[in-house]
Amino acid sequence: MTLTMMDKKAVRAENTAWPQWLEQEFEEERRRPNGCVGTELLSESDRARVWTIRLKPGERGGFHRHVLDYFWSAITSGRGRQHLQDGSTVEHGYLAGETRHETYPKGESKVHDLENIGDTELVFATVEFLNSANAPLPVPQAKRPNG
Repeated sequence: MTLTMMDKKAVRAENTAWPQWLEQEFEEERRRPNGCVGTELLSESDRARVWTIRLKPGERGGFHRHVLDYFWSAITSGRGRQHLQDGSTVEHGYLAGETRHETYPKGESKVHDLENIGDTELVFATVEFLNSANAPLPVPQAKRPNG
């Protein structure tokens, strides 16, 4: 059975005002969409991009935009907080091996950040499919392998 984030119940969810610095970062992503959906691009072919996300306790990955169909798998168990494009803030627990699949029709996307609110390193593998309904966003050379 394929699960999506729509199937995942948040441990905590709220709709409170974000700090000004977070609002500004969100607006900056809106002006310049960030296609770096991980902390490191491990591999890229004409069909897929493979990313890793590694966040130490208290570390936060900034806002980024998902436009491609993709899946992620938690490599380690942990807890994370996300600020979502609808203005909400959610917290989730993740179990090692947990996997979710996401699909975006033409013109649709998702913007969010991820903060490790647990006490162990949070590690994910993410695979994006380049033959999706939307064109891939550019990835800076510095994020590419041997960049």
